[in-house]
Amino acid sequence: MSEPIWKKSASAAVPEAVMRFLAGQDVVLDRELLPFDIRASRAHARGLARIGLLSDEQAGAIGRELDALAEAFAAGDFVLDERFEDGHSAIETWLTERLGETGKRIHAGRSRNDQVAVALRLYLLDRLDRLREIALAIADVALDRAEREADVPLPGHTHLQQAMPSSLGLWWAGHAEAFVDDAELAKAIGEHLNASPLGTASGFGVNLALDRDGVARELGFARLVVNPQNAQAQRGKAELRALDALSAATGDLRRLSWDLSLFASQEFDFARVPDAFCTGSSIMPNKHNPDAVELLRALHATVIGARAELESVLSLPSGYQRDLQDTKPPVLRAFARGLEGLALVPGLLAGLDWNRERMAAAVTPAQFATDRANELVAEGLSFRDAYRRVGDELAALEQRSPGDSLAARVSLGGCGNLGLDRIRARWNALQQDDD
Repeated sequence: MSEPIWKKSASAAVPEAVMRFLAGQDVVLDRELLPFDIRASRAHARGLARIGLLSDEQAGAIGRELDALAEAFAAGDFVLDERFEDGHSAIETWLTERLGETGKRIHAGRSRNDQVAVALRLYLLDRLDRLREIALAIADVALDRAEREADVPLPGHTHLQQAMPSSLGLWWAGHAEAFVDDAELAKAIGEHLNASPLGTASGFGVNLALDRDGVARELGFARLVVNPQNAQAQRGKAELRALDALSAATGDLRRLSWDLSLFASQEFDFARVPDAFCTGSSIMPNKHNPDAVELLRALHATVIGARAELESVLSLPSGYQRDLQDTKPPVLRAFARGLEGLALVPGLLAGLDWNRERMAAAVTPAQFATDRANELVAEGLSFRDAYRRVGDELAALEQRSPGDSLAARVSLGGCGNLGLDRIRARWNALQQDDD
């Protein structure tokens, strides 16, 4: 490992085993954060030049070397490995080796505390944007299929028991609206987190007239985290808010995946999952397992596990504590796995095949009971009396058809009036934000 950037003298040696423990997974995890750390360092250098701590030539040289580091890292020519304590030390080492004294000036006015905080903010904003894009892509497929399959009968269930006639249109629209909600939440939480902590240093400010506003604007932030103490307190808290958005999407995906797991079973036989998302059994030649659907269902566990880790770490007083280093692993793990899985969902949904004959045959006469009770209400009977009468006359419902039942469900959002235009309007507004 290279010399720690905090080392003050040769006598300040730390045993290798202790250094490995202190560094933890940082050098691996920071591979996700290094591009954002480089970006923030570039803006910081220009900010230092604006207040006279770097000349324009020095800031330009630092910027060029940071660009070179970013290119080398992207190409795989520079590897963030055990030579470095973390990504911050790698940046400073790169600049010092290439620029000498000029490279040593990059850390003026900042601490690794605000350096990692700003890199994490940029990372979280990037991942929330990606989450919004994926949620919109899922909703788009669902809305398209809701329009095409609006009138296809599907037996509705509550308590996993047959309930009322439903439709693919209603099923698709329900999942579409949920993912539009998730996209809106990702956007709102991104706006909430769109604040720069850079320039708060170790949590007490610095006796330099840093151009915090200018650096924040250059990095695309909408505002500052003004107070240095609060900037430290936001560590972990910001990640929890971002995980709220991810959790909403993976929670909705869990429900969707459960539906598909049931629908694809031989007992239901409503749907066939595309072969690309299935595997066979190592022992049973007859098996066609929707493994991808099951692992998508499990994604939510990764996210809520990450939240539990963060909540446990954050039992801390004001000010920076080294415990905060352990907030990185769960959030990076959750977003990596969560976004990887969610990105598969549009293709999965687009390729679903439905067994329409089986679904129509599964709509039994008893499922029309609620329709008949409401018809009696429309004729003037109280609902409770209608409820009891229909319960005693279920055999009279045998001649009813699923199509008539769906068409008569005209309340907004119901099978006969899906309100897809309203859901699509919200989708369009969010899509325009992305464009």
